[in-house]
Amino acid sequence: MAVQTSVPPGAAAAGIEAEARGSLARRIWNEARRIPMIPMFILVFLLVVPAIFADVLSPHHSTIGDLDRALEPPGWVPDRQTSQTVVQRVRDRGANEISVNNARRNLDRGVATLVDTNGNGEVDLGETVVRLEEGGSWEYPFGTDKQGRDVLSRMMHGARISLAVSVLAILLGGILGTGLGMIAAYRGGFLDAFLMRIVDIKLAFPSILLALTLVVAIGSGFSTVIIVIALLLWARYARVIRGEALAIRERDFIDRARVAGASNLRIMLRHIFPNVFNTVIVLATLEVGHVIILEATLSFLGAGIPRPNPAWGLMAADGREVITSSYWIFMFPCLAIVLTVLSMNLLGDWLRDRLDPKLRNV
Repeated sequence: MAVQTSVPPGAAAAGIEAEARGSLARRIWNEARRIPMIPMFILVFLLVVPAIFADVLSPHHSTIGDLDRALEPPGWVPDRQTSQTVVQRVRDRGANEISVNNARRNLDRGVATLVDTNGNGEVDLGETVVRLEEGGSWEYPFGTDKQGRDVLSRMMHGARISLAVSVLAILLGGILGTGLGMIAAYRGGFLDAFLMRIVDIKLAFPSILLALTLVVAIGSGFSTVIIVIALLLWARYARVIRGEALAIRERDFIDRARVAGASNLRIMLRHIFPNVFNTVIVLATLEVGHVIILEATLSFLGAGIPRPNPAWGLMAADGREVITSSYWIFMFPCLAIVLTVLSMNLLGDWLRDRLDPKLRNV
């Protein structure tokens, strides 16, 4: 005879709830494992955190420097000595030659010593001058620029500028382009053809040339850069969103909304926009890198963020003149631009795969 055991209702409910929590935790963990952690880590600690907490984290002022500490190398560069031969004037600007005037000036400043082979104690042609090059100090981990400003502090505040320009420009360009794309797809006819020809004209112009023309016409400045980049971005959104909205417009639920008496504005906002929102998010993520490159290019050419603001493009422009002797001024902002753009592109590809139902299970 089999013995039947009964499970209390409360215990059964508790078991089902525990199993559901375990299943939810596994799903969350599986989703978290698919997130590209390295790009997320780079974006958080290279762009987001420095941009938000720049005033707290930066060790020095971003626009005020010390000329006595100008062109100081990064903290890990050790002290070194270089021997230079005294010539009448430097012919090749080589590291092993120094002019008479510069040799005397370095001796007076105490940054060099003279190997006196003639025994007269004076600087003569053919003499050897040993230059004492001090290494970096951890007070300035990334070194200083030509005005003695801390490169690390300027990079942190430059991240704030890049993030602010990206968010505002993408927001303005995305709203304008998404709205025009949905209107063109829903209305069709002459309006659709007219808007798409404007998009074709916009996409036919080189972005940098058009941006420089707009900056010259409007004037450089932070707000000008945002407006110019937004005007460059809207056509991309309009073209892509129009294609998505054309397919959605032919769905049955759009016809039922018309029969129910919904207005055109309500149909676009309540029925079309939610179905293209995933595409808008993916486009916004991919455009962050494009915006950062545009802003840096304009600043590098002197038509973007004005000096002495610490934009990454301006820092690279300031470092190009001394790139052979003080490479860190040029290298660190360029490296930040490359890592940020690459990380945003990888994150955008991941979002596209996760938000697109066709690619979600591939």
